[in-house]
Amino acid sequence: MAEVEVLQLLVSPAHRLAGRPSDGPSPGPSDERVTRVEVRRELGLVGDRYYARPAHRNAAVTIMAAENLPADADLRHTRRNILLRGVDIDACVGATVSLDCGRGPVLFAVKRPARPCGWMDVTIGPGAQRALRGRGGVRCTPLSDGVLTLGPATFRILAGADATP
Repeated sequence: MAEVEVLQLLVSPAHRLAGRPSDGPSPGPSDERVTRVEVRRELGLVGDRYYARPAHRNAAVTIMAAENLPADADLRHTRRNILLRGVDIDACVGATVSLDCGRGPVLFAVKRPARPCGWMDVTIGPGAQRALRGRGGVRCTPLSDGVLTLGPATFRILAGADATP
């Protein structure tokens, strides 16, 4: 068990980083970050562009460690959903993890790495895609319903992966 902090949550109703990175992001809401998000088992985050989409159910939620980003970067730059401080989430591929923000644990199957793409060089800065290789976060399947909020949380590895939070 580890005490972590949920720094940011992002629910994006539209895919704004599509096409060529040199064209820049598509217009959309100025800030898709939220203070609270509802998680639905095997469906994802309510309101997110990948919610209940068959092609994305196996990886509907992305989690990233804040320690891997420059201080001024945030989830709008990475298109990840959950930004945590205090755990090496990239080491948890293959694990079942629990994140409890005080409203009960939400379980996730950590399926695979979320590989950084060319957009990172545009949204974070030149060289970001290469710098984030192996540290770009993870793609997860929610295994339970629940609510996540900003602030202190408890992180637990329940099964799999040899990582120690």
